[in-house]
Amino acid sequence: MNDDVRNIVLGVVAAGISAALGWLARTYLWKRKLRRKQAFFGLPDHSESLLVVNRDAGSADFAVHRYDVFALLELAALIKDCGAHAEVITQDAARQGFGERTEFCVGGPGSNRRMAAHMHAMLPGVRVNTGPEPGPDRLAFQIGSERHRMEPGLTEYVLLARLTAGQPGLTRPVFLFCGQRAITNQAATRYLSRNHERLARKHRDNSFVLLLKVVNSQAYGPDVVELVADVTREAQTPLPTPAPPRNSHRAS
Repeated sequence: MNDDVRNIVLGVVAAGISAALGWLARTYLWKRKLRRKQAFFGLPDHSESLLVVNRDAGSADFAVHRYDVFALLELAALIKDCGAHAEVITQDAARQGFGERTEFCVGGPGSNRRMAAHMHAMLPGVRVNTGPEPGPDRLAFQIGSERHRMEPGLTEYVLLARLTAGQPGLTRPVFLFCGQRAITNQAATRYLSRNHERLARKHRDNSFVLLLKVVNSQAYGPDVVELVADVTREAQTPLPTPAPPRNSHRAS
């Protein structure tokens, strides 16, 4: 074997080793990224999750709004990326506790009784005006001492929450997408899909509640979303009970 052939062989071997090391490094980084994503969502390989569907509040039938369908599709893609499986059930068919399976619950408390139950149990500092009366406070959020009213199509709000039951052995989180309109539910799922890595670094395995603002949805759809505030403490602190009215009596 002359020097030229030896150099060619050594070059091929070196290139092969470099390619193999690069592939191993990329595979390691990809798996580490996947494991972090699975840990944040509580979705290890082949695990089961729950997608709770609300109903269209503006329909007399038990229909699902198209923006909520889009939200479910985005969540289904996220679940598939984690190597997990999803079961889709309607909000009136959910008859189980939380913590055993990761749950994604979509829709406000007026159209999703499962959402209403979660908020009552885990977010006592949040009230949503679901009354039928028209007016500026319709569907407004009351979070602690702050009230957030919507201007349909211009300024709308949605709560994005990751909550854990806090029970030993029940570590799977519940994700809530509670919006003032269906398009804000999709905006929240898209925000989570785009920002889950940053949220995982900041909050790790802890619960969080974020108030998001959807800007000019009539022009931009669910794409322009701003983080208003982290309202975890306010949402988990019970609202003060109104004092009963005092009855004044004159002494006879």
